[in-house]
Amino acid sequence: MTSIIEKRLSLHKSLADQQKQNDALKSHISQLQALANIGSTMYMIAHEINNLLTPLSSYATFALNNLDDEPIVKKALERAVQNCQRASKIMDSMLTLTNGQKQQNQHCQLSSLIKEIFDSLCRDFAKDKITVNIVIAEDIVIWAVPVQIQQVLMNLILNARDAMLPRGGILTIKAQENSDSVQIEVTDSGSGIKPDDLKKIFEPFSTTKADKKSSLQHSGSGLGLAFCKRIIDSHGGCISVESELDKASTFRITLPKPKTGNNK
Repeated sequence: MTSIIEKRLSLHKSLADQQKQNDALKSHISQLQALANIGSTMYMIAHEINNLLTPLSSYATFALNNLDDEPIVKKALERAVQNCQRASKIMDSMLTLTNGQKQQNQHCQLSSLIKEIFDSLCRDFAKDKITVNIVIAEDIVIWAVPVQIQQVLMNLILNARDAMLPRGGILTIKAQENSDSVQIEVTDSGSGIKPDDLKKIFEPFSTTKADKKSSLQHSGSGLGLAFCKRIIDSHGGCISVESELDKASTFRITLPKPKTGNNK
């Protein structure tokens, strides 16, 4: 009888010790997850800053190289100031999103958002032998946080450009309006994506650029598309991709229209 009681006590003590170890491990995992979230946020912020620093540097250099041409200098500095203002909005937007806060959606003219993106990029895609086709009706309007959707589209546009360097190609951006949603497609005629990479392309730190030399400073972080998905998810939409090696890649975004009574 005494032996049975001792065994039970020993078993209870062993279970209690294991529970303490499990609780300690859970606490440690929570701390590591918090650190991982901070690290991901910092990488994402750095990623978006890089997307804007390159054109900012280009505008400043352009102004310095044309000091005798006042109209050109004025235009370059105006564009630089616009990019700084946009960078500030993007940083505010990213911090809000990573903190789980909700930003106010509004009606946005899609063609205007895309025009602003190309204006901020500074470099003419034609210089890289890339033809840009934008097939979007002026009356297509989306219900979204403007700067966040611009973040998504800028990432897709820069990725498409990168995929077509150095040989060039065709970048097509088109949209169509359905009864309950707006669908946006960004297609490039670049090198395509390997099937294995395609399966995990929206996962954090997954990149298709690590094995090739890229001309873009933002390349290879593996966070751009993960953050794009997070933004689209927060809008109640979805993002997907279709790709064939050495042919083309198409990223497709579907954004829902606001329900009646939620569009003010």
